[in-house]
Amino acid sequence: MTQTKPIVSIENVVASASVDQAIDLKDVTKKFPETEWHPDQFPGLVFRLKSPKTATLIFRSGKMVCTGGKSEAMAIKAVRTVVKQLRKGKIKIKKDAVITVQNIVASGSLGGKIHLEDAARRLPRSMYEPEQFPGLIHRMVDPKTVLLLFASGKLVCTGAKKESDVYKSVHNIHALLEEKNLMLYT
Repeated sequence: MTQTKPIVSIENVVASASVDQAIDLKDVTKKFPETEWHPDQFPGLVFRLKSPKTATLIFRSGKMVCTGGKSEAMAIKAVRTVVKQLRKGKIKIKKDAVITVQNIVASGSLGGKIHLEDAARRLPRSMYEPEQFPGLIHRMVDPKTVLLLFASGKLVCTGAKKESDVYKSVHNIHALLEEKNLMLYT
């Protein structure tokens, strides 16, 4: 029995952004009391949104880091929403944020078990040390991602900059495992 298509779920999209100006974080905390800012512990202010459910770190420099998005579009929308809310709260922001996706983390299932020891021997750029970590670490070159493969057939893909790279990575590893006869279907 073979499975035709792996199942993939985007878990987190991390995007960086900049509005190219300084932001007075003390003023932001006054106008948005629900934000979290403890400058003695960490320089960034945490601005949480309920929709889309994300957390955006805002720094004095005008740089931001948004986490928690479930898609590229959601991460971009979250940053734009934060900037819009800051403007509504009378925080002067002249330019729109320039947003770049930094990392996409996804989980998935290949639908069968993987022979990890064989895979470690036969897949280039792979590392498997079960006494340190239960998964095989595979560094894919194109697209440039890191895949954590588990004996159960579950996986984690990280390092992608575009959602399409996540799907391409999972497809590529699945095809490679199939080709090398490293998948076991029950």
